[in-house]
Amino acid sequence: MAETTTSVRSNNSLYFIVGGLVVAAVIAFFAYNNGYFGGHTTTEQTTTTPNADGSSTTTTTKSTTP
Repeated sequence: MAETTTSVRSNNSLYFIVGGLVVAAVIAFFAYNNGYFGGHTTTEQTTTTPNADGSSTTTTTKSTTP
């Protein structure tokens, strides 16, 4: 009786490449959402103006761009 053999190919290289792409995508996602790569940018400007009675008023303005 003849024996049949089946060859099993290892897909380790494919798994390594796909895993690397997934890790790169996760890192890029978090980096983009934290403001790197031109993502969200928050600008804060503080202005102090003197009043007529000698005191001062401080105004803080925040601007966020998506």
